[in-house]
Amino acid sequence: MTDAQSFYGRWARVYDWVASAPGVAAWRDRTADSLALAPGDTVVEMGCGTGANVPALRERVGPAGRVVGIDLTRAMLDRASSRPARTGESVHYVQADAARPPVRQCDAVLATFVAGIFEDPAAAVDAWCDSVAPGGRVALLNFQRSPGALAAPLNLVFEGFVRLSAPGTRLSTQSHASAFERRVRAARERLTERTVDRRYETFAGGYLGLLSGTVS
Repeated sequence: MTDAQSFYGRWARVYDWVASAPGVAAWRDRTADSLALAPGDTVVEMGCGTGANVPALRERVGPAGRVVGIDLTRAMLDRASSRPARTGESVHYVQADAARPPVRQCDAVLATFVAGIFEDPAAAVDAWCDSVAPGGRVALLNFQRSPGALAAPLNLVFEGFVRLSAPGTRLSTQSHASAFERRVRAARERLTERTVDRRYETFAGGYLGLLSGTVS
């Protein structure tokens, strides 16, 4: 078992609680909408965790569509599979490395809050874009510091959250947050290079950034 699997296995219950917190559903709906899904589509979520996005995705692809959740951590997938709202005939969970997904020619890929944990996020985005058929969309949702003038105190909270919510926390709080932000930036830059018809939006006071684009 890798360090990441061990870490996220221990925190599966907490992640599930955070994913179900009030107000989060609206973020998930906006993210799902950015994929422009149609009934019958196949959408793959990379690093699906406990499956909190699955209901929004399943609603958009309908009973004829398919939702595939990929995650490296069995405890996360087990928790997803135990929730009736996140299961069904059209939902499939696969234990695999989201940076090397075993899928091809899907209609859309979603990655929420995971781009900052990969050692080579640009390569992960390449793999995700390669998994999508031409004309399909890829969306990245990530935490970030808010540029707001009054956000400085909460940006400190952001740094602490990054340190506590990802493996490899031997770095200082500040350096860990900086490394996280560099990885998110690298993922966004590669998605910008690989897609057209891009859209970027922020919400939650600027602490969430959503970038989506169409694979050409």
